[in-house]
Amino acid sequence: MGLGSEEEEQRKEEEGTSLPPSPYRYNSPLVQVCLIGLVCFCCPGMFNALSGMGGGGQIHHEAANNANTALYTTFSVFGVLGGGIYNLLGPRLTLLAGCSTYVLYAGSFLSYNHSHRQPFVVFAGALLGVGAGLLWAGQGAIMTSYPPPRRKGSYISLFWAIFNLGGVIGGLIPFILNYHRKEAASVNDGTYIAFMCFMAAGAALSLAILPPAQVVRDDGTRATATTYSDVRTEAVEILKLFANWKMLLIVPAAWASNFFYTYQFNNVNGVIFTLRTKGLNNVFYWGAQMLGSFGIGYFLDFSFKSRRTRGLAGIGAVAVLGTGIWAGGLANQLRYTNGKWEDPLDFRDSGGRFAGPFVLYFSYGLLDAMFQSLCYWVIGALADDSETLSRYSGFYKGVQSAGAAVAWQIDNRKTPLLSQLVVNWSLTTVSYPLLVALVLLAVKDEDAAAEDGESKMPNPSALPASVVDGYDEQGEKSGKTG
Repeated sequence: MGLGSEEEEQRKEEEGTSLPPSPYRYNSPLVQVCLIGLVCFCCPGMFNALSGMGGGGQIHHEAANNANTALYTTFSVFGVLGGGIYNLLGPRLTLLAGCSTYVLYAGSFLSYNHSHRQPFVVFAGALLGVGAGLLWAGQGAIMTSYPPPRRKGSYISLFWAIFNLGGVIGGLIPFILNYHRKEAASVNDGTYIAFMCFMAAGAALSLAILPPAQVVRDDGTRATATTYSDVRTEAVEILKLFANWKMLLIVPAAWASNFFYTYQFNNVNGVIFTLRTKGLNNVFYWGAQMLGSFGIGYFLDFSFKSRRTRGLAGIGAVAVLGTGIWAGGLANQLRYTNGKWEDPLDFRDSGGRFAGPFVLYFSYGLLDAMFQSLCYWVIGALADDSETLSRYSGFYKGVQSAGAAVAWQIDNRKTPLLSQLVVNWSLTTVSYPLLVALVLLAVKDEDAAAEDGESKMPNPSALPASVVDGYDEQGEKSGKTG
């Protein structure tokens, strides 16, 4: 009898033990990072495809350059403020407001196709800067704070791959719709309408993102225990960022990380290739970003046991690759004649002459993803809570956008292309030793970080199933919604 009772109790105990929670739960970090990836696939992914054609798809670049200057000027302000706004409004409202501005921006170029008036395009660009600041601050907080600390590189690369798939699909749109137009021309109306449809879908999808307090990792920890903030707190914390030595060390990398887009889009893809080939090139440019993000993400998570060592090795790898790619860019730039490419290259008609510039443009995409994924990994290693990382990400995007605003005007003022290339190469090169210093001084290995107070919740098996699913025992949502 006694033995039977023990067996019965053991059987009941085993039946009552919860199975490990599925990583595909709606409130899991994996699903939420995939969702924010899809949002960015539809909005900034399509924006990147549009910008990557040079001049926003227009044969003359002045309107797009001025719109992008306005965009990145307001972006530089709202990128910094975006982290605080995210902490006040939560992800859904922040992302919805941000995504909506992308639709208007694409629509402004549709209007420009017929009116050729710049003011609406510039206004839409300025408004997009506000929206992009909100979107990317929210994205940065989600991507760096929702994943478990030991897998941030993998989650960043997953996001980057989904996001840049938008650029791949977006590159196919102008390629297909303008396939028979080899001559220099602006893209047709259907191209802009297709972009607008994707962007509207992204805005709707942003409503599916959960607040961090409702996101439960597989080990039972939550993305954050904080469920609200206030205006005064956010204002003070944002001001502190400008005196934060960690943020100051990342300024050159942030400034450089979008600065090179102007040169690559307008003066490589926009100058060297025919209209239809520009779209095809963008498919491979953003496809290269998917490869680059997966490669550096895996390396930053699994190459060495020590997180600090992984960070230093990652910086070294990107520095070596970046130096080689920019050297190739210099060799290509020396083939221009007075800043112009004499005979535009077509993927079908130019034969072997197409290969070199195409591989270079592909490599620029590869480097961009590796460089930015590395920066986000470093930011994610500086903290583990959503509030702090939303501010860090917002600061990074603000500085990044200020650099981009300057870059678009540098190009608009017809600065020699060789000078633009040298400045881009120099900015990325200067950032590497500063990132090394940041990793050495501020990035701790996981075990040390845990000892310093990373909060841990009980194992999911010790939690009620309803909590693991994102609800408390009373059936109400765990934490306050955004």
